[in-house]
Amino acid sequence: METPEASRSRWRWPARRRRGRWAAGLAALAVVAGAGTWNAAADDSGPAVHRQDRMMKADGVSVDTSYFTAGGTGRRPAVLIGHGFGGSKDDVRAQAEQLARSGYAVLTWSARGFGKSGGDISLNAPDREVADVSRLIDWLADRPEVELDAKGDPRVGVTGASYGGAVSLLAAGYDKRVDAIAPQITYWNLADALFPDGVFKKLWAGIFVTTGGGCQKFEKRLCEMYERVAVSGKPDAAARALLTERSPSAVADRIKVPALIVQGQSDSLFPLGQADAMAEAISGNGAPVAVDWIAGGHDGGDPETDRVQRRIGDWFDRYLKDDEGTGTGPGFRVTRTGGIDSTDGAALTRGATSATYPGLNSGARSVGLGGRTKTFRNPAGANPPAISAVPGVGGGLARLSSLGVGLSIDFPGQYAGFDSAPLDEPLSVTGSPAVQVDVRAGHGDAVLFGKVYDVSPDGKQQVLPAQLVAPFRITPDQQGKPVRLTLPAIDHRFDAGHRLRLVLAATDLGYASPAEPTTYTVTPAGPLSLPTAPALKTAAAGLPWWTWGLPAAAAVIAALLLLTARRRTATPAPDPALADVPLRITGLSKKYSGSADRYAVRELSFRVEKGQVLGLLGPNGAGKTTTLRMLMGLITPDDGEIRVFGQAIRPGAPVLSRVGSFVEGAGFLPHLSGRANLELYWQATGRPAEDAHLEEALEIAGLGDALARAVRTYSQGMRQRLAIAQAMLGMPDLLILDEPTNGLDPPQIREMRDVMIRYAAGGRTVIVSSHLLSEVEQSCTHLVVMDRGRLVQAGPVAEITGSGDMLLVTSAREVPEPLVEKIAALAGIGSAVRTDDGLGLLVRLDGATASGLITELVRLDVPLTGVGPHRRLEDAFLTLISGGSA
Repeated sequence: METPEASRSRWRWPARRRRGRWAAGLAALAVVAGAGTWNAAADDSGPAVHRQDRMMKADGVSVDTSYFTAGGTGRRPAVLIGHGFGGSKDDVRAQAEQLARSGYAVLTWSARGFGKSGGDISLNAPDREVADVSRLIDWLADRPEVELDAKGDPRVGVTGASYGGAVSLLAAGYDKRVDAIAPQITYWNLADALFPDGVFKKLWAGIFVTTGGGCQKFEKRLCEMYERVAVSGKPDAAARALLTERSPSAVADRIKVPALIVQGQSDSLFPLGQADAMAEAISGNGAPVAVDWIAGGHDGGDPETDRVQRRIGDWFDRYLKDDEGTGTGPGFRVTRTGGIDSTDGAALTRGATSATYPGLNSGARSVGLGGRTKTFRNPAGANPPAISAVPGVGGGLARLSSLGVGLSIDFPGQYAGFDSAPLDEPLSVTGSPAVQVDVRAGHGDAVLFGKVYDVSPDGKQQVLPAQLVAPFRITPDQQGKPVRLTLPAIDHRFDAGHRLRLVLAATDLGYASPAEPTTYTVTPAGPLSLPTAPALKTAAAGLPWWTWGLPAAAAVIAALLLLTARRRTATPAPDPALADVPLRITGLSKKYSGSADRYAVRELSFRVEKGQVLGLLGPNGAGKTTTLRMLMGLITPDDGEIRVFGQAIRPGAPVLSRVGSFVEGAGFLPHLSGRANLELYWQATGRPAEDAHLEEALEIAGLGDALARAVRTYSQGMRQRLAIAQAMLGMPDLLILDEPTNGLDPPQIREMRDVMIRYAAGGRTVIVSSHLLSEVEQSCTHLVVMDRGRLVQAGPVAEITGSGDMLLVTSAREVPEPLVEKIAALAGIGSAVRTDDGLGLLVRLDGATASGLITELVRLDVPLTGVGPHRRLEDAFLTLISGGSA
């Protein structure tokens, strides 16, 4: 078989190829309102980028476009970038500018029905959205700076995420001028994605319609199809056919160009199986294919934007610029987490790679399941439903699943569970587990939801990897005999001593189940088959956990609010005397995991009052994050008590609805706007929309016009503000912020400080954990200093910093350096240095008194305006944690 390098010409089509079927489209592709607008953007990383905005006409529909170029006048390859569903061309501007600096001509556009473009949403119909892409390629072919393979044939690649990822695949299938593609977190068959195994994915389908602007924004046939399926709760053949004909799978045999396929592990909308199908088809056509499983996805989590965009750039350099020296990365890569610290939950991310994509069934191992036939009920109305992924929240929970925390729930009497024996050794599963079962229903179809849990040795904790579940519709003719069920594709390590638990549930929050009650009977007919992808090699641990971020604790609380039926331990009675006290911690202790005498937090006690901004300080390992996790109900103390407004804290405690919390790395849907993300998050809490106080939270956060833009275009500072705004939804009386300024530059840090101060100004309380002592000193009113798990000191900032032997002397005019030297040489003066503005001195006393210093300063004709004690928080902090030796 020839190598990709030897067959490079295969990705170029013959010179005789012309625009053909799109010639008429080119004639209709006209510029509206003149020649468009040019803009230039400077950047330290490369030449200035010129942007040309044009409104074009495609079959009478206006299509809003932007064209980016940078550096020189020579010909270069072109790249088209599509945007995600609900977004616009503005969402991909940053990537477009970067590719332009890298030597490409880049064209972005808003798809029909989005942004400023006209027309109805047709879900990438071949004669509408896909035809628009070919017309854009026609336009590129006439640009003097674009490299051509033949007349009318520009050298062009297409990339995009989600909706834009699908159009890149479709463009390659319908237009032979496309030379390389890089689809991200997208679908291969939209019918399979929204109607998996004939079960309606109702929650995601509803989000699709809502983010598209409502049913009236869609092509009439699509709107009618959605309403028909949503009412019946079951997809019909016509609905499947309509979505399939608009899917890349419909032109599978025509996609023959190099494809970098990026898919998300935290994705209940377009799971990894969609990427597996496209990889199999495209590689089967003889084209080079690489597959990359990222940590994030449509449910949230880390999209790994920088790494992915670098890899896309390398892919295009190799296959558009013919740069054979550019590495395109491994044939398969998956992002993993590991190396958990039991004190603060720190983890490391790393990549596991193999030379070729192994598929979803490589290296299968069999694990037996115990248990006999089990019977359970589908409840009337399919309520209450089991909970696995929650769109917009699930990605955060998926990241927690890698840390051994699970929040899925199955209701008693509504599922069957079958356990394996404890594992003798660790088992890493990469791919789709499968099992054979015998299923019988009382009548009609059996609709079941399959998942595999990771169960701890003591059986008290079960984790659902990536929060994923697979639906199955088992018809009467399939019942009463073994049926093979393929479960969600995952990458998960099951530790030695843990058990695997196969659960088949009658309901799931994200899907439509039969409303009529019935009984299901399930019998295992074989072991679990678990793919291990033995060729995968995991890289050494690299970057610290904040490169992907511990998910927002606020998302966890939102999910907990859904679990109203979760059994709770007995909760102590409320304390009326503390009803107005935001927080009181008494005798709090927590030991390290697996240790009998080593404490992460020990005998900690302090109290926080209304209106305070409390800074929680301490060196690494002091127990700050462990304390916050106990406060948020994520872990349980070994001893002591936490009371919030007089209520004892337990997981899922109702009083947690008065607590907002932010931990760096909140999961957002990157293709949605900031406002849409917040609205979707609040909907997931199940609380009334009017209780969100969305506008008030947004005013405090100060995001302005950025709220209308897709989150993927946000800077780090804007993402932090959006995460803070999410924590402020509902205007909680107690706001907890863990390292809110991580990764921000000084102006962004100052803005974050103002956000905290504005929030507390309304009589609410803020607790902030930070390592930036200067910021804590300026923004906090009170401090709690911890070291090695214990309280060192608590009190007002001024009280903690106001002692010591350092005096601040202020002057009416600048103190010249010779005079500073004279003051430093005075008896009893240890040192004297000017402040940054020159109008003051920091004087350290070494035997002299303050009154004696003032006398000497007057004698030296220093025009004094003030003399007082001065001690930086840094000095106080170092003194406290060193036991007074500093």
